Amino acid sequence: MKRAQLVCLREGKQDIVFVNAFIKAYDPSWLRPHKSGNVYFEKCNGKTELLQKFPQVLLNCAKRGADTALIVLADVDDDCDSCEELKKKYIKAAKDYGIDDGLLKSVVFVFPKDRIENWIQFINDGVTDEAIEAPRVKNEVAVAAARKLADMCKTNIDDGQFPTSLKWSCKNWRRFVGRMRK
Repeated sequence: MKRAQLVCLREGKQDIVFVNAFIKAYDPSWLRPHKSGNVYFEKCNGKTELLQKFPQVLLNCAKRGADTALIVLADVDDDCDSCEELKKKYIKAAKDYGIDDGLLKSVVFVFPKDRIENWIQFINDGVTDEAIEAPRVKNEVAVAAARKLADMCKTNIDDGQFPTSLKWSCKNWRRFVGRMRK
């Protein structure tokens, strides 16, 4: 079983709260323990900067060793129709930078539609409309929703009712978890 460290390239402040709570609740045995935390966040001021930083941050993760994984957390806004379309932009940016497919396979893409609050709304209320931005929430609400989602992922709950972007992102997380258990 591999021991990992996670680097999260992200857009928003709420993303830190949600991801930290999710990882802590999920508590994967393969995550490398560290005094200051297991997830390191690389801040970006919006999606454009995130896309520009992505190739270099991915290379930095590779230089740290095979046990460092990159999570890219970005919103699928009006400029993209789907998570796959946004992922293609990241892959193109990496390839333009000279990064090969092998390294790209190690990235965990997590793409909420509009913003992570839509997922929080779904987790708490059972419904959300990904075409409309859900309202901002307090940190406690985000933490509680992240813990619920971690429990759902651990028990392999049927994600058939999940919003499209959450289902897509959960599949990416599960593939990553599967690779790390080997």
